[in-house]
Amino acid sequence: MRTLFLLFVVCVLVGIPSILFAESGARQTLPTMKINAAKAALGKRLFFDERLSGDGALSCASCHIPEKGFADGKALSDAYPGTKGFRNTPTLINTVHKQSLGIPWFHDGRIGTNLNDVTRDQITETIWMNMDMRIMQERIKQDPVYRKMFKDVGMGEPSNGKVRKLIPEYLKTLTSKNVPYDLGNMSAAAKKGEAVFIGKGGCVQCHEGPLFADGKAYNLGVPENKDIFREPLRHITFVAFNMFMVNENFMNLRRDPGAHVVNHYSDGRDMGKFYTPTLRELKQTAPYMHNGMLATLKDVVAFYNKGGGNDSNKDSRLKPLSLSAQEQANLVAFLKSLSGDPLTGPEHVYGESISQKYYPIPNWLTVKN
Repeated sequence: MRTLFLLFVVCVLVGIPSILFAESGARQTLPTMKINAAKAALGKRLFFDERLSGDGALSCASCHIPEKGFADGKALSDAYPGTKGFRNTPTLINTVHKQSLGIPWFHDGRIGTNLNDVTRDQITETIWMNMDMRIMQERIKQDPVYRKMFKDVGMGEPSNGKVRKLIPEYLKTLTSKNVPYDLGNMSAAAKKGEAVFIGKGGCVQCHEGPLFADGKAYNLGVPENKDIFREPLRHITFVAFNMFMVNENFMNLRRDPGAHVVNHYSDGRDMGKFYTPTLRELKQTAPYMHNGMLATLKDVVAFYNKGGGNDSNKDSRLKPLSLSAQEQANLVAFLKSLSGDPLTGPEHVYGESISQKYYPIPNWLTVKN
């Protein structure tokens, strides 16, 4: 009885999720992915090819930079020439695991199906790569290297549908490697920080599972990034996006609606909610939050320690944590232990130059299109 009573008390103090986290051995490792190496190599070339954008100036890697943890190191992203982004670029490392875990993509969760749809969205969306996939298909078919690579992997001639399958195959290779947490060789400070993460900090209530993300949206009271409204190119992009997402009063919005695009609750209770991001690879992907408003992990921990920010829709569970300076430092050490080796080697980066020239196809009038 005494054991049961103590278990009940601990559950009340730190929450059932933390008990489950601790009972599981606190090793939420990523599942192993089955990868077709030849198709992944073809997807890698596509990922680094600027011809997949409308004006041939951007590749996927222009914003998802290997040396930046497949993010971009900026508070707010770049976008297609003539526009600028209004959110922070998320890492693509481990993003392939979201589908099996039921976690949607993007800060607002607007696509929750599969990476094929995400790939199509990013390539064709006007503010990102602005590509007509029919033109993309013809560009690829004019490249003899692609024609051979497609044939060698048994996919016949290039097509836009195949591109949408091949890039996700490459993304499977972007999985964390040699992570101290996964290997069980965290520092003493990180181990103490893990105890704070599970217990006093209550972080595990939302940051759970192999990606340390629960697939749900919350309002944390993160302050707005005013550059969205100060810089005309960012504001134009923001307005256009919200118009097409059918957000009401889009011309006068002075806050990012976030996950409101999913449910559009009339009372606005979902305004300012954003999906829980992964905590893996944080060492490589500063600044943080959906709009890059927190520059360092120390800033992030301090933000939560004071109970988040100010917002009428803020999650009621966010309260001051009263963590000591040492506890905060230990928590930062634990968060850093969730990052592995940079994925910047030839396995993950296409190192050869990709010619932008197009050569006439011999006997093009008689060649099957």
